[in-house]
Amino acid sequence: MTGGIHSPESLHQAGATLAAEAARFAALGWMRGTSGNLSVVLSRDPLRLAVTASGLDKGSLTAADVVVVDASCEPVPVGDDTPMPRPSAEAALHARIAQLTGAGAVVHVHTVAAVLAARRWPGGIELRDLEMLKAIGQPGEGVTVRLPVIPNSQDMRELGDRLEKAHDPRVPTALLAGHGLYVWGADTLQARHHTEAVQWLLELSLAAG
Repeated sequence: MTGGIHSPESLHQAGATLAAEAARFAALGWMRGTSGNLSVVLSRDPLRLAVTASGLDKGSLTAADVVVVDASCEPVPVGDDTPMPRPSAEAALHARIAQLTGAGAVVHVHTVAAVLAARRWPGGIELRDLEMLKAIGQPGEGVTVRLPVIPNSQDMRELGDRLEKAHDPRVPTALLAGHGLYVWGADTLQARHHTEAVQWLLELSLAAG
């Protein structure tokens, strides 16, 4: 990125990437209306994330519809007087996930399969002997992994604590009961691929009963 990690130029680039990813997920029906949010890590020390703005249609975001936040979800100025949009309260959970997992990008989508699977298997979804597991970094056979399910909360600190307690370093995801799905990766492309793979695994599990 040119112009420095917190420059308007770098923020515009991050915003354009997140807008494109949001449009992709919205087209799949995974970010309907204003639901869901995406983030990408801009720096680690101090932690800074670019997060999609709150209350906007995720199918029609622009590069400007992004805000920089710190580890406490406080907006961070980027060096000019341009007003920044409001970040989602869930940005705090994105920051927590980035700190906990070392992820470079976080995806939060509201898919029907995630809600149904969390309802059917509140103790977690166990998977093994599926080639698609390779897409989330696990062997296609011989190893059982569990996608964690955690109770939802409107308190992001409490939700972060629950996610941290349930976190399995082998799987880049967590389901929120009655809510949706968080998935992460080293960058936006890997986070997208992980999200698509997890969604496929959930759809298969539900179809298989």
